[in-house]
This record gives sequence, structure tokens and C-alpha cells, in this order.
Amino acid sequence: MSSALGLLSGGLDSSLAILCLKRQGIAVTAIAFVTPFFGAGKARRAAAQLDVPLLVRDIGPSHLEMLKNPRYGYGKHMNPCIDCHAMMFRLAAETMAAEGFDFLFSGEVLGQRPMSQNLSALRAVAKLSGQPDRILRPLSARLLPTTPMEEQGLVDRERLLDIQGRTRRRQELLAKEWGLTDYPSSGGGCLLTEKHFSDRLRDLFTFQPDCGISDIELLKIGRQFRLSERAKLALGRNEDDNAALVAAARTEDVILRTPGLAGPVGVVSGTPDTADLQLGGGIVASYSKGKEHAQVEVLVVRAGVEVRLTVAPLPRELSQRILL
Repeated sequence: MSSALGLLSGGLDSSLAILCLKRQGIAVTAIAFVTPFFGAGKARRAAAQLDVPLLVRDIGPSHLEMLKNPRYGYGKHMNPCIDCHAMMFRLAAETMAAEGFDFLFSGEVLGQRPMSQNLSALRAVAKLSGQPDRILRPLSARLLPTTPMEEQGLVDRERLLDIQGRTRRRQELLAKEWGLTDYPSSGGGCLLTEKHFSDRLRDLFTFQPDCGISDIELLKIGRQFRLSERAKLALGRNEDDNAALVAAARTEDVILRTPGLAGPVGVVSGTPDTADLQLGGGIVASYSKGKEHAQVEVLVVRAGVEVRLTVAPLPRELSQRILL
């Protein structure tokens, strides 16, 4: 019996790819990757439904470095899909070699995404992965060149599929035929495909090119304001945001509050100077219950040291100009 390691997002296509090979009697294991931009929740649910083992790998730091300078650039927003898929295949190939799987596979469909799943892109992904002869795309395999795995009899090409294009009608029919009833709708799942988050990330890369995972985590919480080239403010929208910001703040970050007045928590990251903290304090005050006051006291906490600033709440129309 041959064995295969498949990239599993948890979506319909990757689930069908697994079923396609399982129905041939191939021993399938799935692998899912975790970054600050997408997690493995859907993959865990799909693996349980499909009854396949799942390996989960956190690749956050290496993925972030790739994201800063992807060889094939970005899609519509900040999504480097070709480079991302190639990285996942490359890392999966290390597991394949270490654990003795015969080949790799994914749920990619020829022509489903015009930029990242055309024939040229699929070839680029395979080449960048370092294992171009060990990758199978079961859903479109009969439209693609025969792979060594098919030639060697590890896979029956006649039982692979010839799906192409953007419609998922055939996948939906197969899911019904094969008893796959619980799968998410298409699209979504990756923050890098979202315009609003991509705008924030582009700003971060511009002003803090050496940013790390903790900067990305702050970027995902609440409102974001560019105070200056040196500093950025993350501002909570509600109690959950406030708690998340306090938990995400590092020793070098500055926490802003309005003691005695209900309001948001602010976290200033970067290398803020006094002017940045005054501006950030004015924004925090303007979103607090003291927004109508002439002056508001703001508690500033940096590395456990507390100081107090007296600021005027910044008029909302001014803060909107630097809102990301």
C-alpha cells in the first residue's frame, strides 16, 4: 500500500483530494500549517470527519519572513499564494522524507484561482517546493502531465479526476456522492486576502520592516493608528479587545489607560517619543468617557514603570486621518 501526505486546509477541495486517494486504498495522512494569518481549526474538523491522522506545524516566523519579500509577489492584497503554497509543500517534503511517505498532494484545482492555480503557477509551486516530481493534484490530475507516482503504479490515474475552473458544482456533487456533509463555504480563512487587514500590514512593513510575530498579533486587535514613522497605536474597541491588548503587549510596548474613566486600552508599539505618547494619549482620551472634558489624565505604563500625562482629547476628525 502506498502512503501520501496531503496539505489540508479543511475546505472542500482538500477534503475531496483526501477522499479521492483513500478510495484507492492509499494510506493518507494530512498536514496543516499555522501562521498568524490562518490557523488549523478547519483542518482539525475536516481530519476528524475524514478519519485521517493530522500533523499540525506552526511556521509563523519563517512564513512572515517569506511574506516580506515573496519571489512571485502578492495577489490582489497581501496574499503571496504561489510562494505560500510552495513553502508549505517544501516543509511537507521534509516530513515526507523523515517519515517515509511516498508522495505529497493537495486539493489545488486547475484554473480555480486565475493567478495562483493556472498551469504556470502550479508548475512554479512544484519547482519552488524542491520536490516537483513528488506532488500530485488528484482533483485535476487527468488534465495535467502524468506524474512518476502514476507511472510507478502508486496511484491509479484512471481513478483521479479532471476538474477545472472556478465553479465548485462538480465538487459539491462529489461531496454528496462520497458522503462528505460538513464542509465550509469557499473562500475566506486567510487574513492576507482581506483588504482592511492588508492595508494595516502594508503600513507595518513600510515603517517597521523588522517586525515580528508579536507585531502581527497586535495588528489584529482593535483600531490601529499610525502616530508617526516611529510608532503605532492599537486601541481596544471593547472589553475583549482591551484584555487581548494587555495580553499581547510586550515589555517594550507602552500601555495607555484613562484611570477613573471607562474607556479603551491603548498599546503603543515601535519606538515612540514623547510626542507620540501625547498623541496616543489624546486618542485614548477621545474614545473614553472623558471625551468631552478639556483635559484628561492618562496613565502611561512602560516596562512596569507608571507615569501620568495630562492631555486634551483629540478631536475625532483628526484621529480619523491617521486611522489605518
